[in-house]
Amino acid sequence: MVISLPEKFLTSKRKFEHIEICLKHNVKMREKSTGFEDVEFIHRSLPEINKHEIETSIDFLGHTLNAPIIIAGMTGGHPVAKKINAELAKAAQDLSIGMGIGSQRAAIENPSLAYTYEIARKVAPDIFLIANLGAPQLVKGYSIDEAKKAVKMIDADALAIHLNPLQEALQSEGEIEARGYLKNIQRIAKELDVPVIAKETGAGISGEDALLLKKAGVAAIDIGGAGGTSWSGVESIRAKNRGDKLGEELGKTYWDWGIPTAVSTVEVAEAVGNYLKIIATGGIRSGLDVAKALALGADAAGVALPFLSPAYKEGARAVILKLKQMIEELRVAMFLVGARNISELKQSNVVVVGKTADWLKARGINLVKLSKRRK
Repeated sequence: MVISLPEKFLTSKRKFEHIEICLKHNVKMREKSTGFEDVEFIHRSLPEINKHEIETSIDFLGHTLNAPIIIAGMTGGHPVAKKINAELAKAAQDLSIGMGIGSQRAAIENPSLAYTYEIARKVAPDIFLIANLGAPQLVKGYSIDEAKKAVKMIDADALAIHLNPLQEALQSEGEIEARGYLKNIQRIAKELDVPVIAKETGAGISGEDALLLKKAGVAAIDIGGAGGTSWSGVESIRAKNRGDKLGEELGKTYWDWGIPTAVSTVEVAEAVGNYLKIIATGGIRSGLDVAKALALGADAAGVALPFLSPAYKEGARAVILKLKQMIEELRVAMFLVGARNISELKQSNVVVVGKTADWLKARGINLVKLSKRRK
């Protein structure tokens, strides 16, 4: 006899499966990289700055972050997620950086799960904290009321509306009605009293879509580029675990789908960089990756998977150590290009080669100007 769980329990179960798969399996993209290996800074033998003078703080949507790093939204909606969000938030509070949480759909459907998200604000009262709802839910009936509930639940400073058509297309329970994403994002952005961030979840955002999002009134774009965690891969493993051969094979076929993070960063920056804040998320694994992302046009970098296992297995202290290493790697990069602050880093000269250059040139982007911005 097959027992069907109510939807409010199915969402929580799915959240746990995602956490478990990311902790136990290699879910990195197999063939596609972020493209950051094709990006090189022009080394300055005469940096003419003192390393201890370097300032890494930024202003992001009216909040000061001590480094241009945001712990990207990962989880919530399951008891295991409470521990993860608590440890991540403690680290963010300690270092005064930003943090997002995973989709709050589970708690909207089942308010008894709100504590798995609320814990972030309880242990980190001062951080820039981002709430999270999905565009698929907006076209299925979520309104400004649910958006306000998500923000109020964690006393958020912004709301991310995540875009994940690839993952939805591969899930057996996926919501594939995408007509109306943009209209609903525009409605929420207009009516909500905190900034709205449009957030992809691993397949990148093109310049064309960035322009549409700008017109819709979002305050920032989190590009969520390809090259890091493959959510197609995660869904392939989920399907295999439940004996769904079709779902398993579909996930394998689309394991490497998407716009690489470096490419998406440049495209979005070219389209809207002077008007919106840009977060480069997707396969960021070092402070050097952060530096490259900022030099390509991002205002901050989002990092997720590298912090998941430390948060779950070791706690906030391990996350803090990883973050401190990343921030120091960023400072070294800034020293070596003679950038005293993040504004100067964003104007540093970079050369783009290889597949990333080929892709960007094919899209009509002039790469020479990136290599000759500072004398």
